[in-house]
Amino acid sequence: MALLLLLLGGLGGCSERLDHQSIVSNSSPIKASELLQSHADRMATLAMRNNLNSLYRLMDKLYARNPREWRKSGFASAEQAKQQVHDAIEQGRSLPALAGRRDVQALGYALSADYQGDRVAAYIYALGSMLIAAHGGRTEYYLAHSLDVQFIHNAARNVEKAAWMLANRRDEQGNPWLLSNEMSEQGNNLSYAVEFGKIVARLDLLTDVLDERYRRIGVNYAQGLLFLNFLPVQ
Repeated sequence: MALLLLLLGGLGGCSERLDHQSIVSNSSPIKASELLQSHADRMATLAMRNNLNSLYRLMDKLYARNPREWRKSGFASAEQAKQQVHDAIEQGRSLPALAGRRDVQALGYALSADYQGDRVAAYIYALGSMLIAAHGGRTEYYLAHSLDVQFIHNAARNVEKAAWMLANRRDEQGNPWLLSNEMSEQGNNLSYAVEFGKIVARLDLLTDVLDERYRRIGVNYAQGLLFLNFLPVQ
């Protein structure tokens, strides 16, 4: 026990919290809490952070192409509008303009004629809260937590639908609610589709990893019965 506490203390000294601008790599500092994570837990934690990073990059791009949206929120700058969305997602708060709507309810509302507020904020917040809800309401995962494979699979499909909505939802005049991907004589900008593709790929990979982990638990148990392996008691 004393050795474990010493290790935890040593690792804690070199740990730091990665914000949404950080690049997670193999050289990231080891955190003490990682001792309480399985490989799948660590993968889920990194995938969540990277997926939220992707949403924040999409928010940057959408505000750049749709500056009228952040002005609807009454902020003095786009940075202030971004900070509100970031804090609401990270801290599990709701956006006032959405009247308590979160995840899939907010997603359908953000690109509808009924909503007249900042559509970028509502859209990104809805996606972020949906991802977190699908992962049990957490952004970090440990041995004591369980993740529902079906919910994560559903989240991947929701992201695909949200990307389609962004590209195809239009107002009464036929104009897109939000400008995003562009294909024209001046050039193509498909960076939005690329970012959405990354999110979906991470979610699908995590689904496969979790599904295999739970399958192996069953296989290992069956093997124990097959070979009559008794468990040690001392």
